[in-house]
Amino acid sequence: MANAKSRILIVDDDPHAVEILTRMLEREGYECASAASGPAALQTVSSQPIDVILLDVMMPGMDGLQVCERLREDERLRQIPVILLTAKDDMETRARGMALGVSEYLTKPVNKRELFTRIRAQLHSLELNRKLAETAAAVGNPPKLL
Repeated sequence: MANAKSRILIVDDDPHAVEILTRMLEREGYECASAASGPAALQTVSSQPIDVILLDVMMPGMDGLQVCERLREDERLRQIPVILLTAKDDMETRARGMALGVSEYLTKPVNKRELFTRIRAQLHSLELNRKLAETAAAVGNPPKLL
């Protein structure tokens, strides 16, 4: 999947963090959208196509893990890869995130090279799942996504 076609949603209540990530991602050719809260993120993914979500864990009101839980409950949004970004690097948060179906978990400050590698891996996986679903539909089998 080409960067120019990939749309990334950045969810963080810190406008400075959103600005930095947006600039970094746009320089690499990604399209970016942002949301400053969990409810705003859910509204955004429900109203426009998003390929990957970069999701802060610690946000007031609805935290990132709660957002991820809501995403996984919705059949239409379940397959969107979620990369958690957080300053909170404890095993309990990691385990809960993985149990909720988080694709990746990165600690802040985020290493640019690692972030781009993880995003590319998620986009590649997403593309393979889409092709698998198309192939399965063409031969009359229900899609079984990876």
